[in-house]
Amino acid sequence: MLRSMYSGISGLKNFQTKLDVIGNNISNVNTYGFKKGRVVFKDLISQTTAGATGPSTTRGGVNPKQVGLGSQIAAIDTVATAGSLQTTGRVLDLAVSGDGYFRVAPGNSLSNISYTRAGNFYIDAAGDLVTADGMYLLSTSGGKINVPTTSQSMSIGQDGSVNIVSENGSLSSSQKISLAKFPNSEGLEKVGSNYFKESPASGEPNNNVTPQAAGKGSIQSGFLEMSNVDLSEEFTEMIVAQRGFQANSRIITTSDEILQELVNLKR
Repeated sequence: MLRSMYSGISGLKNFQTKLDVIGNNISNVNTYGFKKGRVVFKDLISQTTAGATGPSTTRGGVNPKQVGLGSQIAAIDTVATAGSLQTTGRVLDLAVSGDGYFRVAPGNSLSNISYTRAGNFYIDAAGDLVTADGMYLLSTSGGKINVPTTSQSMSIGQDGSVNIVSENGSLSSSQKISLAKFPNSEGLEKVGSNYFKESPASGEPNNNVTPQAAGKGSIQSGFLEMSNVDLSEEFTEMIVAQRGFQANSRIITTSDEILQELVNLKR
């Protein structure tokens, strides 16, 4: 069979994956804290029909003769650039301005921490700050952040401090929201529901979980970070992927026509 046919098949598979990633990006264009994906290609392998030779006293050098055998996916990146901030005016809507991820867990256990940039938090019946899925927002001490139900008001500072005015008018700022920063944030593993998990590629988070410390950003109350998906870029990439898919399909059909001509040589 012709090598071009198998090269075309590899191209079809790769551009299908690219379309899958683009479709996921577009479907999450309004997902808070979402980080878009990107597909990177590389060539597969080249078959050497004649090796290279160096120059001699009587003849110059000759370059190798190689035929490529298709392409493959080099990486599916997570682009961790910051999204734009949307004003909401709601105290419990939080955005990280700069590097860092909110730390959330299903309880006080530090062995099952997830990380997120989606800062739409809520207060449950017990007064604990939770995500939309009921995960607890962790403080710098590793415990839950609790706002007494009898409190008059609350506010959150850029350093993550939770300022609570009690029913008798006294102010408490003993609790502080924690942030995590990773050596390679693009190496975090997406686990769904706006959550990320630590991976061997991301490295371990910085031990200092205080906002505005160790290179981490500040917390903005009354804002939410939008998705970093750019629709104009995604539609352009969709067109490129579609044309690439069509071109590889044409390679297969052209190779098939050549094979048909070969078969028809003997009638």
